Amino acid sequence: MKAFLPTREQVTGIQGAAFFAGTGFSAPATDLARLTMEDDGFVLDASGAINWYLAPSGCVSRLGRVEADCLCAVRVALALEPGEQARLSQVRASRDLTRASLGVYPQRLLDSTLRDMAQHEFDSGTLPETGRHFTLPGGEQTPVYQLGAKEIISLSVHGGYAAGYVQLSDGTCLSEGERVFVELEPVTWLCDPERQLLISEAALFAGFSREAAEQYLRDGFLSELLAAETETAPDEQLPFRVGEHDELSLMRAYIEANIPVFLHGLSGDGKSDRVRQLDPQALDIELVNETPETINGRAIYNEAKDEIRDVKPVWLLQLEELCQDGKLHILFFDELTNATKQTQSVIFKIVLERIVNNRWPLPENARIIAAGNDRAESTVAHDLAEPLFGRFAHLYIRTTVENWMPWAVRHSINPYILEFLANNDLYLRTPYTGTEPNADPRRWELASRVLDSSGNDFSLLAPLVGEKTADAFVKFFRAQRELGTLGAYTDAELQRFSAARKYQLAQQCLYLAAAKPAEARALVARLGAEYAAWFEYVLTRKQKM
Repeated sequence: MKAFLPTREQVTGIQGAAFFAGTGFSAPATDLARLTMEDDGFVLDASGAINWYLAPSGCVSRLGRVEADCLCAVRVALALEPGEQARLSQVRASRDLTRASLGVYPQRLLDSTLRDMAQHEFDSGTLPETGRHFTLPGGEQTPVYQLGAKEIISLSVHGGYAAGYVQLSDGTCLSEGERVFVELEPVTWLCDPERQLLISEAALFAGFSREAAEQYLRDGFLSELLAAETETAPDEQLPFRVGEHDELSLMRAYIEANIPVFLHGLSGDGKSDRVRQLDPQALDIELVNETPETINGRAIYNEAKDEIRDVKPVWLLQLEELCQDGKLHILFFDELTNATKQTQSVIFKIVLERIVNNRWPLPENARIIAAGNDRAESTVAHDLAEPLFGRFAHLYIRTTVENWMPWAVRHSINPYILEFLANNDLYLRTPYTGTEPNADPRRWELASRVLDSSGNDFSLLAPLVGEKTADAFVKFFRAQRELGTLGAYTDAELQRFSAARKYQLAQQCLYLAAAKPAEARALVARLGAEYAAWFEYVLTRKQKM
């Protein structure tokens, strides 16, 4: 991973080019940037946008225009190495823009309710240090302190503001000499998946000359940004445990605790499939096709008895029958964000009280999962009402080549597709343009079906995954050659490989297998059982073709 100042072309070339077309290049300033900037009266505008550096020269003004050098904040670009995308968290993709979190950095003024406590502990010398630090302009190293669950840094407001004071994002105005505390928060990055490029959404810090900023990005920025990720504490010394969970284990934990789960993710990311993996008999209700009446049940007038009788909805009868075996079963409300507000209100009552139409309780062993698209991802989606949103544990589904491959083997996906994506993971999902097909996990499943039925006719791919992806697919296999050797790897080297790199090596072993099958299998076996199973599946399928 490498940190540097972005060029204009890199900024305009990210997946979110449409985003920049609407806003210009203007970027918001963190509170740390406001506190460390030099201010001649033209650095910030009223909305908080700030001047920031471009490489190799020039800058972007607070108005979003490219200009000559002026007083600037620093907006950081990161170049990722293969496999480092797995370090990203909270990946949120829409049709025009992908955002993700990576690392923590001082960004926002500490909440007003905690400032007096922080000041008191700082003055008394009882504010504990974490052992980490961040670099301020001039090379000053400021320590990171622990305040309860928050991590903060402390700095004094410098002088020289054109207005005589600096105004921060929450409206607080500070004058020279005042001490402030800035909270560390996850950094949000705009992503260009194709070029493995990240650009910070905000200008993170200021007060550095161009040369000093470039040196800091080369020498110290990454270690400070990622320091919290590298800290380790022996779990046996803690009175609690911090486990590692994949998406399914998280879902399973909340289901067992009877906490409703909401799955966020793009179309084709396999939300329904993940539910089926937990409960193959899950009852799936697509809410885009439902009304309050079909969810709550209908009222029927009995003319003979002159009375109105409520009739259970069909789905509830099905759920009750399903739950008679005493096992946990999932009630899956799909496309909840595409449901009308009236239908969402009905679902809220069910989620909150586990009662339908104020009459019929859900079976005790029924568990609730919902799914939907955010408004940025669907033109017909609605935001969830806050009370309904607050009733769920929210999981953000992200399908990667690494977690898709085991599923693909289980579902007999065409081996050419597995080979291609093992070496070209950026093509698992390509941007949606609205004018031509794009690739996503669901479309690759369709592509697998047409390749299997056509005897691997690659010319049939373009209408499913797009011309550019289909062209890359054909070129990849035309360029493949049998390998005479793969080189020697120690066990320690193989252990350090990312999952993506291991799949690449397993794919290369396929071409070694024809000439040296024992050597190929021995190397794949050292990668692990998952990769050996993938290798045998692809090799066997291709031999039968």
